[in-house]
Amino acid sequence: MAIFIRPPSSLSFLSSQTPSSLFTKPPKPHTFKTTSNLTRCQLSTLPILSFDGTKVGETSINLKSASPDTARAVVHRGITTDLNNKRRGTASTLTRAEVRGGGKKPFPQKKLGRARRGSQRTPLRPGGGVVFGPKPRDWSVKINKKEKRLAISTALASAAVNGIVVEEFGGKFEKPKTKEFIEALRRWGIDPKEKSMFFMTVDEVEDNVVLSSRNIGTLRMLTPRTLNLFDILNADKLVFTKGGLEYLNEAYGADDGEDEEDFEEETEEGTEAEEIVLPPSDA
Repeated sequence: MAIFIRPPSSLSFLSSQTPSSLFTKPPKPHTFKTTSNLTRCQLSTLPILSFDGTKVGETSINLKSASPDTARAVVHRGITTDLNNKRRGTASTLTRAEVRGGGKKPFPQKKLGRARRGSQRTPLRPGGGVVFGPKPRDWSVKINKKEKRLAISTALASAAVNGIVVEEFGGKFEKPKTKEFIEALRRWGIDPKEKSMFFMTVDEVEDNVVLSSRNIGTLRMLTPRTLNLFDILNADKLVFTKGGLEYLNEAYGADDGEDEEDFEEETEEGTEAEEIVLPPSDA
């Protein structure tokens, strides 16, 4: 037996709201992401070696690093961007319309028993055009400045376990001598066959040091202007001078709390805006 329920004649409980407002979704609350979840400070201790190879002390390198969840993606985007921006994009081939010759039909269409051919510059023949060949193009990719700096600092922080700090050795070389530089590498515990990267400031670069090390194919001598992500990831050993380490701590080190203050101001502004936008409560 079917039971029918009669709806109420008056819908007074809906009088305070219009029917259209019943199906309107409430606005989503504003959410703010803190920078502490995106970046972190990674502190590493490095030994300080003299020119003779003896340990004279320890120092620390404190760099800003991406979080473990995003570090791999940030560094990958940085290295792929650098490699793409190095491409000149000048590779070019000629299509059958651009290659020279081929204006005359090589032989008649019929009576010879051969396959028909209209031009000698067809892609099927040697010397003919190229199908879907490369053309000059721009391979450059844009990357944000802060993202690139974060990729470099993340790579340095992860490779710091294989790094050492050496005292200033510019005045130790009286004349350019590759053999003496290789002996210094061995005193510092670096195999000359391993890939190594030296980072120093411009004031610490001496002519005799550059001339003594330029014939070593596995060694890269970098300054703040030439610091790049590829050489950092490609090196097996990292060697810093005291001046170079101070520059890295200042340029790629942790912030002094400015981001947290900016975040607090943005949060307060967002809260005030939310109070103004939200509709009044039914009560």
